Amino acid sequence: MSPTAHPLSELDPRFSDPEASAAHWADAVAQLRDAEVFWLTTVRPDGRPHVTPLIAVWHDDALHFCTGPDERKAKNLRENREVVLTTGVPSLDEGTDVIVEGEALRVTDEAALRALAALYVEKYGSDWAFEVRNGAFAHEAGEALVFRVAPRTAFGFAKGALFGQTRWRFTTDVAR
Repeated sequence: MSPTAHPLSELDPRFSDPEASAAHWADAVAQLRDAEVFWLTTVRPDGRPHVTPLIAVWHDDALHFCTGPDERKAKNLRENREVVLTTGVPSLDEGTDVIVEGEALRVTDEAALRALAALYVEKYGSDWAFEVRNGAFAHEAGEALVFRVAPRTAFGFAKGALFGQTRWRFTTDVAR
Protein backbone atom coordinates (compact mmCIF):
# COMPACT_ATOMS: atom_id res chain seq x y z
CA MET A 1 0.00 0.00 0.00
CA SER A 2 1.35 3.42 -0.91
CA PRO A 3 2.31 5.98 1.77
CA THR A 4 -0.42 8.32 0.54
CA ALA A 5 -3.13 5.76 1.31
CA HIS A 6 -2.85 6.28 5.08
CA PRO A 7 -0.93 9.41 6.06
CA LEU A 8 -0.60 10.55 9.65
CA SER A 9 -3.54 12.93 10.27
CA GLU A 10 -3.34 15.70 12.86
CA LEU A 11 -5.96 18.27 13.76
CA ASP A 12 -4.43 21.57 14.83
CA PRO A 13 -6.52 22.72 17.82
CA ARG A 14 -5.22 26.29 17.47
CA PHE A 15 -7.15 26.68 14.21
CA SER A 16 -10.05 24.28 14.77
CA ASP A 17 -13.42 24.28 16.44
CA PRO A 18 -13.34 22.32 19.73
CA GLU A 19 -15.91 19.89 18.26
CA ALA A 20 -13.97 19.31 15.02
CA SER A 21 -12.05 16.17 14.21
CA ALA A 22 -9.25 15.53 11.74
CA ALA A 23 -10.47 15.23 8.17
CA HIS A 24 -10.10 11.92 6.35
CA TRP A 25 -7.44 11.74 3.65
CA ALA A 26 -9.89 9.82 1.42
CA ASP A 27 -12.14 12.90 1.38
CA ALA A 28 -9.21 15.12 0.42
CA VAL A 29 -8.28 12.71 -2.38
CA ALA A 30 -11.84 12.84 -3.69
CA GLN A 31 -11.62 16.64 -3.76
CA LEU A 32 -8.22 16.54 -5.50
CA ARG A 33 -9.60 14.10 -8.06
CA ASP A 34 -12.72 16.19 -8.74
CA ALA A 35 -11.35 19.75 -8.57
CA GLU A 36 -11.16 21.47 -11.94
CA VAL A 37 -8.82 24.35 -11.08
CA PHE A 38 -5.66 24.38 -9.00
CA TRP A 39 -3.21 27.13 -8.08
CA LEU A 40 0.44 26.17 -8.54
CA THR A 41 3.09 28.01 -6.54
CA THR A 42 6.70 27.77 -7.72
CA VAL A 43 9.78 29.77 -6.80
CA ARG A 44 11.57 32.03 -9.28
CA PRO A 45 15.37 31.80 -9.48
CA ASP A 46 15.61 35.09 -7.53
CA GLY A 47 13.48 33.64 -4.70
CA ARG A 48 10.21 35.43 -5.49
CA PRO A 49 7.08 33.26 -5.57
CA HIS A 50 5.14 32.66 -8.75
CA VAL A 51 1.48 31.55 -8.60
CA THR A 52 -0.63 30.52 -11.56
CA PRO A 53 -3.92 28.69 -12.09
CA LEU A 54 -3.85 25.42 -14.01
CA ILE A 55 -5.65 22.14 -14.43
CA ALA A 56 -4.41 18.85 -12.98
CA VAL A 57 -5.36 15.20 -12.65
CA TRP A 58 -4.98 12.84 -9.68
CA HIS A 59 -3.42 9.48 -10.59
CA ASP A 60 -1.33 6.91 -8.72
CA ASP A 61 -1.39 8.87 -5.45
CA ALA A 62 -0.16 12.13 -6.98
CA LEU A 63 -1.31 15.27 -8.77
CA HIS A 64 -0.11 15.71 -12.35
CA PHE A 65 0.02 18.93 -14.35
CA CYS A 66 1.59 20.05 -17.61
CA THR A 67 3.22 23.21 -18.87
CA GLY A 68 5.06 24.46 -21.93
CA PRO A 69 8.85 24.24 -21.61
CA ASP A 70 9.25 28.01 -21.97
CA GLU A 71 6.53 29.02 -19.50
CA ARG A 72 7.56 30.70 -16.23
CA LYS A 73 6.59 27.68 -14.10
CA ALA A 74 8.73 25.32 -16.21
CA LYS A 75 11.68 27.71 -15.97
CA ASN A 76 11.21 27.90 -12.20
CA LEU A 77 11.08 24.11 -11.90
CA ARG A 78 14.47 23.80 -13.60
CA GLU A 79 15.97 25.58 -10.60
CA ASN A 80 13.70 24.46 -7.74
CA ARG A 81 11.29 21.53 -7.91
CA GLU A 82 9.50 22.33 -4.62
CA VAL A 83 5.88 23.35 -5.26
CA VAL A 84 2.52 23.89 -3.62
CA LEU A 85 -0.76 23.02 -5.34
CA THR A 86 -3.95 24.48 -3.87
CA THR A 87 -7.63 23.96 -4.60
CA GLY A 88 -10.85 24.80 -2.79
CA VAL A 89 -13.98 26.89 -2.86
CA PRO A 90 -14.17 30.71 -2.75
CA SER A 91 -16.28 30.82 0.39
CA LEU A 92 -15.63 31.40 4.08
CA ASP A 93 -18.65 29.46 5.29
CA GLU A 94 -18.54 26.16 3.43
CA GLY A 95 -16.30 23.60 1.78
CA THR A 96 -12.70 22.62 2.28
CA ASP A 97 -9.50 23.99 0.85
CA VAL A 98 -6.76 21.42 0.19
CA ILE A 99 -3.09 22.26 -0.13
CA VAL A 100 -0.47 19.77 -1.33
CA GLU A 101 3.24 20.37 -0.82
CA GLY A 102 5.81 18.28 -2.65
CA GLU A 103 8.45 17.96 -5.33
CA ALA A 104 7.46 18.28 -8.99
CA LEU A 105 9.14 15.43 -10.84
CA ARG A 106 9.08 15.21 -14.61
CA VAL A 107 7.12 12.31 -16.12
CA THR A 108 8.67 11.00 -19.35
CA ASP A 109 7.57 7.35 -19.43
CA GLU A 110 5.35 7.06 -22.50
CA ALA A 111 2.95 4.49 -20.99
CA ALA A 112 2.43 6.75 -17.95
CA LEU A 113 1.96 9.76 -20.23
CA ARG A 114 -0.66 7.94 -22.32
CA ALA A 115 -2.58 7.05 -19.12
CA LEU A 116 -2.41 10.69 -18.00
CA ALA A 117 -3.47 11.96 -21.43
CA ALA A 118 -6.56 9.75 -21.22
CA LEU A 119 -7.36 11.14 -17.76
CA TYR A 120 -7.13 14.74 -19.05
CA VAL A 121 -9.72 13.95 -21.74
CA GLU A 122 -11.93 12.07 -19.27
CA LYS A 123 -11.87 14.95 -16.78
CA TYR A 124 -11.68 18.05 -18.99
CA GLY A 125 -13.02 16.95 -22.38
CA SER A 126 -11.66 16.66 -25.89
CA ASP A 127 -10.21 20.19 -25.90
CA TRP A 128 -7.53 18.73 -23.63
CA ALA A 129 -6.55 15.79 -25.85
CA PHE A 130 -2.80 15.25 -26.06
CA GLU A 131 -0.61 12.97 -28.14
CA VAL A 132 2.47 11.50 -26.50
CA ARG A 133 5.80 12.14 -28.23
CA ASN A 134 9.39 12.24 -27.06
CA GLY A 135 8.54 11.95 -23.36
CA ALA A 136 6.03 14.81 -23.34
CA PHE A 137 2.50 15.79 -24.31
CA ALA A 138 2.10 17.21 -27.81
CA HIS A 139 -0.77 19.26 -29.27
CA GLU A 140 -1.29 22.00 -31.84
CA ALA A 141 0.14 24.65 -29.50
CA GLY A 142 3.37 22.68 -29.08
CA GLU A 143 5.01 20.54 -26.45
CA ALA A 144 3.93 20.30 -22.81
CA LEU A 145 6.13 18.87 -20.08
CA VAL A 146 4.29 16.74 -17.52
CA PHE A 147 5.05 16.80 -13.80
CA ARG A 148 4.05 14.55 -10.91
CA VAL A 149 3.64 15.89 -7.37
CA ALA A 150 3.25 13.23 -4.69
CA PRO A 151 2.19 14.84 -1.41
CA ARG A 152 4.93 15.21 1.19
CA THR A 153 2.64 17.21 3.42
CA ALA A 154 -0.94 18.28 2.80
CA PHE A 155 -3.39 20.50 4.64
CA GLY A 156 -7.17 20.58 4.71
CA PHE A 157 -8.97 23.70 5.87
CA ALA A 158 -12.62 22.90 6.67
CA LYS A 159 -14.88 25.95 6.65
CA GLY A 160 -18.33 26.43 8.10
CA ALA A 161 -19.85 25.49 11.46
CA LEU A 162 -17.02 23.09 12.38
CA PHE A 163 -13.97 24.80 10.98
CA GLY A 164 -10.75 22.88 11.31
CA GLN A 165 -7.21 22.53 10.06
CA THR A 166 -5.94 19.03 9.34
CA ARG A 167 -2.33 18.27 8.48
CA TRP A 168 -1.54 15.05 6.68
CA ARG A 169 2.07 13.88 6.88
CA PHE A 170 3.20 11.11 4.61
CA THR A 171 5.72 8.39 5.35
CA THR A 172 8.57 10.35 3.81
CA ASP A 173 7.69 13.40 5.93
CA VAL A 174 6.95 11.91 9.37
CA ALA A 175 10.37 12.89 10.76
CA ARG A 176 10.14 16.52 9.53
